[in-house]
Amino acid sequence: MIKTFLTSLWFCILASAAFAEYSESEFWKAEVEANHLPPVAERVPAEPQVVDMEAKGRVTGRQGGTLRTLVTRTKDVRQMVVYGYARLVGYDENYNIVPDLLLGMDIEENRKFTLRLRPGHMWSDGAPFTSEDFRYWWEDVANNPDLSPSGPLEFLRVDDELPTVTFPDEHTVIYEWTRPNPQFIQELAEARPPFLFRPSHYLKPFHAAYAEEEELRLRLREKRVRSWAALHNKLDNMYKFDNADLPTLQPWMLATNEGKSRFLFVRNPYFHRVDTAGTQLPYIDIIEMNVVSPGLVAAKANAGEVDLQARGLAFKDIAILKKGEASGDYKAHLWKNGTASQIAIYLNMNYSDPEWRGLIRDVRFRRALSLGINRKIINKVLYFGLATEGGMTMLPASPFFKEENLKAWADYDLAQANALLDEIGLKERNKEGTRLLPDGRPLWLVVETAGERQEVENALQIVIDNWRSLGVKLIMRPLERDILRNRVYSGSTMAATWFGWDNGLAQPYTPPVYVAPQQQEFFSWPMWGQHYQTHGDAGEAPDTPEAMRLMELAEQWRNATTDAERSVAWQEMVDIHADQVFAIGLLQGARQPVVVNNRLQNVPEEALWAWSPGAHFGVHRPDEFWFKQAGE
Repeated sequence: MIKTFLTSLWFCILASAAFAEYSESEFWKAEVEANHLPPVAERVPAEPQVVDMEAKGRVTGRQGGTLRTLVTRTKDVRQMVVYGYARLVGYDENYNIVPDLLLGMDIEENRKFTLRLRPGHMWSDGAPFTSEDFRYWWEDVANNPDLSPSGPLEFLRVDDELPTVTFPDEHTVIYEWTRPNPQFIQELAEARPPFLFRPSHYLKPFHAAYAEEEELRLRLREKRVRSWAALHNKLDNMYKFDNADLPTLQPWMLATNEGKSRFLFVRNPYFHRVDTAGTQLPYIDIIEMNVVSPGLVAAKANAGEVDLQARGLAFKDIAILKKGEASGDYKAHLWKNGTASQIAIYLNMNYSDPEWRGLIRDVRFRRALSLGINRKIINKVLYFGLATEGGMTMLPASPFFKEENLKAWADYDLAQANALLDEIGLKERNKEGTRLLPDGRPLWLVVETAGERQEVENALQIVIDNWRSLGVKLIMRPLERDILRNRVYSGSTMAATWFGWDNGLAQPYTPPVYVAPQQQEFFSWPMWGQHYQTHGDAGEAPDTPEAMRLMELAEQWRNATTDAERSVAWQEMVDIHADQVFAIGLLQGARQPVVVNNRLQNVPEEALWAWSPGAHFGVHRPDEFWFKQAGE
């Protein structure tokens, strides 16, 4: 299903679009006529990314229109970077990795990567996009201790070795290691990309190495910031996308400064993609993003107040969405979900309470809790029985899927669950029937949630009843997402809920960083992840045999030279997770509602809704969506 290039090869999509004439957009026509903007033929690269719509099974569109969508937090303007999905390399519709911003790349032994830029490519303000933007990030940002105290991004280290980065000419950048770095390519295609470049022309005036001291002092006073580094970091928000003055390479650029509840994004006049008819993408002129409370997303979609919406919608909303299709002039599609588990409970093996931490690290405890969940009832009540019941493991589309891993410790078996808890020594109970810890405290398991998904709370209500039969009292505590994460990372949370692995479709080339104790974002071992991510400066080193084995396997994967060797490491890691129940998955395969205006073209009826790989809408290329006229 998913293919890529991890062996030495040259890949390049040459733009054969020597168009006799590009069509100018009505949106920018007045600016061009007033000589405020050059004509489109001078704005696209000499060799643009050419999209053949017919070859993709799509319809060549026309420019224009405003697309309405909703988010539930102001900070979610960053979804425009996710959905825009302009990357150095990115996944295509078949989940192959292909050049995008790049014209091409040479790969030698997964050690040396030669990035080739498109001549004539420009930032959204018309400044050239060249190797200087890569040099600036590498030398003046990533390796500047004031701006990046932790140094360059972790995926750029191979056994603590950073790459040698060179810039032979304005269109060439070379990353080279002495050992293979198979993770490099995939990271560039992620939903949250690493951004190995910056608009140097914009940021240099805020950098101590380039700005005049007095000018910089005036800027600090004007912005009310204490240091030049703080000012630089405040303005340098490539992913947050909250600085309208920061040039971008995405299909749409932010046009709203300091917005609160309504944000407008307008077409990037210098975007690098065009269709075979000579029309510059994106087709849609304006994206209107409104911030509403989570409870209003489904209602507004039902009323026809959005043109494209998936975020903020859950399977429980499908009835009201289907009901409103006729009056709202939309269709509600059901896409497949790419997460390994729709809902997962993570017991924190780094929890700060020593008594509880010891219990959580006992695999019998985790297995007993998993066996004590009636997944069939949850599936029937919440998903009409359409999801697949089982623990957290890979999806069937992954080569590492095993039916026995899905079923491992996932049957509803109260007798076995109670026997395991007795075996641990948790035999004493209070008058309410709740088991007691060795120190006499009742076995009250506090599970914290982000409070954003009603299906999670509904599922946990069923789990509360299930675990009561085990003598375990589940206490649910909803929190804001950021508060939840900070509590988990600090070891203050006993257990938390989230989705399962974002990427349930892992392939041999997929970096296994999220199945090894290498990321604090995996809620079962935040301290172990911190230890790896900070090179031992924070957190704790993994100290259980299974966790240490996962680290060994991740290293085997990194040093492997063939897909077969990588597959062996991957499979053992997936098997260990299933056996050890590091996260208690409830079910997988739940569907994601996607509301699409009836006039909006090129949106798939059936597709995959996944953060990684795919960046949700990103892999489906919203810049290729377009509006038919009413009545067409």
